[in-house]
Amino acid sequence: MNTILWGCIADDFTGAADAASFYKKGGLKTVLYNGIPKAGTIPDNDTKAVVIALKIRSIDKDKAVEEALNAFEYLKSINAKQYYYKYCSTFDSTPNGNIGPVCDALMDAVGENKTILCPALPVNKRTVKRGRLYVNGVPLNESSMRNHPLNPMWDSEIAELMRPQSERPCINVDLEEMQEDDSEVWNRLNAFEAQEGKYYIVPDYVNESDAKRIAELFDSLKLITGGSGIIEELARRGAGEKADENDDSTTDGKAIIIAGSCSQTTIAQCDKFISDGGKAFKIDAIRLLYEKLTVGDLWNFVAENEDDTVLIYSSEGPENVIYNQRHGAKEISESLETAMAELTDVVIQNGYTRIIVAGGETSGAITQKLGFNSYLIGKSVSPGVPVMTPTDNRNIRLVLKSGNFGDKDFFNKAVKMTEKKL
Repeated sequence: MNTILWGCIADDFTGAADAASFYKKGGLKTVLYNGIPKAGTIPDNDTKAVVIALKIRSIDKDKAVEEALNAFEYLKSINAKQYYYKYCSTFDSTPNGNIGPVCDALMDAVGENKTILCPALPVNKRTVKRGRLYVNGVPLNESSMRNHPLNPMWDSEIAELMRPQSERPCINVDLEEMQEDDSEVWNRLNAFEAQEGKYYIVPDYVNESDAKRIAELFDSLKLITGGSGIIEELARRGAGEKADENDDSTTDGKAIIIAGSCSQTTIAQCDKFISDGGKAFKIDAIRLLYEKLTVGDLWNFVAENEDDTVLIYSSEGPENVIYNQRHGAKEISESLETAMAELTDVVIQNGYTRIIVAGGETSGAITQKLGFNSYLIGKSVSPGVPVMTPTDNRNIRLVLKSGNFGDKDFFNKAVKMTEKKL
């Protein structure tokens, strides 16, 4: 059986796409599965990284553990050599968060006494210094993410974030310590293990160049956890001279942009698209909830502007989100996700082949509706955001981004990168 160098479990679809993009960039042929594949599903013989997208970021911890362990069992069955648990680079800081319980369970499943917690992604301004997580140079709990509607960020000290989620202690490895010889670093860590038992290591990761040293120190671990920041370096160490360079990120057909994220980054991207003359329809969440606005209305706008790439969006600032949630936060979210997923299905049936989506929950709803089970990974529009081709329909290109990823001109870049030139 082919040896899969890395089996990766991601807590949502955009996180999985993020991870997959860096395995691909690091030179490994990568396939992404939407959900746990059926027993007996075998990747192509030249596949070296398999990423499984779950939808567990915001669910009950016991259910999240169950799903993650089921994914692990599949990866084990296809001969995965090492495992990676990918979670958001803005670490869930609520006491009911499931990152700790899932990491505990996976550590036990692989038979390790330790792993690293490495949520940093410096290229997207997520860094860790002296055990604290920063976003754009600001501690996580002081950033705009502190008001995230689903996962508010109330602390920035990773050890403190883990404390209510896991009984296993954390030990920081600062930049200065990482410059020591491997033996000195591991002597200290082994002494900690002898005293504390199973534990977590939190390495500093401030600059992109730090990934190489982190990989040197920790790539022998059976399980690694974190954001996507170190994945490319881990992949490069496995790819060697046999890097996968196959790619086809373009296709014929029309493009549409759908944005459900309420992050400041996505709001700025919507504003940029509109200010550049792009045509857009903003969904009124309350009217949609009470069926005063329908998917048919959204499709009519798209059809009326069929010669243009249009933006359909519901992105709002925190004040408007809170205002809308008076009608039920769960009901509003489900209504928006369902409408956007149904609209995507309609546009594909009408010849649209390039689908660009902003928002993790929105992307999850859309991929579930479309029903594609696996994707080949192509070039990245932005770090962590690849162009994806469904293996069941190779005419379609999907670009699904986490709300906080990409620069202001992301939408236009995605449209251009997926367009096949005559």
